Amino acid sequence: MHLNAKIGLEIHIQLNTKSKLFCTCSTNLAKPNSHVCEVCLGMPGSKPVLNKKAVDFSVMLALALNCKVPKISRFDRKTYFYPDLPKNYQITQYNFPIAQKGYLQILNKKIQIRRIQIEEDPGAITYPYHIDVSKYSLIDYNRSGFPLCEVVTEPDFSSSKEVKKFLKMFISMIKHLGIYSSNNSFRVDTNVSIGRNPRVEIKNIGSIKDVVSAIEYEIYRQKFVLESGKKITCRDKH
Repeated sequence: MHLNAKIGLEIHIQLNTKSKLFCTCSTNLAKPNSHVCEVCLGMPGSKPVLNKKAVDFSVMLALALNCKVPKISRFDRKTYFYPDLPKNYQITQYNFPIAQKGYLQILNKKIQIRRIQIEEDPGAITYPYHIDVSKYSLIDYNRSGFPLCEVVTEPDFSSSKEVKKFLKMFISMIKHLGIYSSNNSFRVDTNVSIGRNPRVEIKNIGSIKDVVSAIEYEIYRQKFVLESGKKITCRDKH
């Protein structure tokens, strides 16, 4: 079966700032729940103040990726209820992001950038033992409010080889710009579809090697499903 793959990426990088996105709490590693305040804990009446350095870094990345930076951008609330999000919403961007419509050229091919948005990281859920056997979980809110930059591509990739090349160039770029450190968080969501079939999303992948493996497995899995006479459903999510 000769069906072309379409692959898109959502890349989340933790910006290399000394303080969080909307408060002065440190982003350095520390004991659990020691770098928190009323703002990053989402307490009633607290007033967030935007970290200028996070905006500067995001604009630097936008220009490096040939994006258009509009005169006006806006933050939105993404509401969901989860223990690691004390406000019950995440401050992010969508309709009016910091930048959009850019590209990065790899292997004589332009990979289009749909948008770049600034958002805050939630806290971190940990388990005292393995997740399968722990009877309870713990939450460290130190990470809550860390500044993130999310880069969303168009589904312009057709192979894991192109994705690997893109991510290597991307990481090299953000390290050169000084907006990212290898000690910081790097997470990728990837969307994979075969032909005109629904796309499947694989979330929270933490390395280039694992991104490549996930894409190759998902392409193989979807082709196997289709060759078996079955359908790819939108409920497929990993």
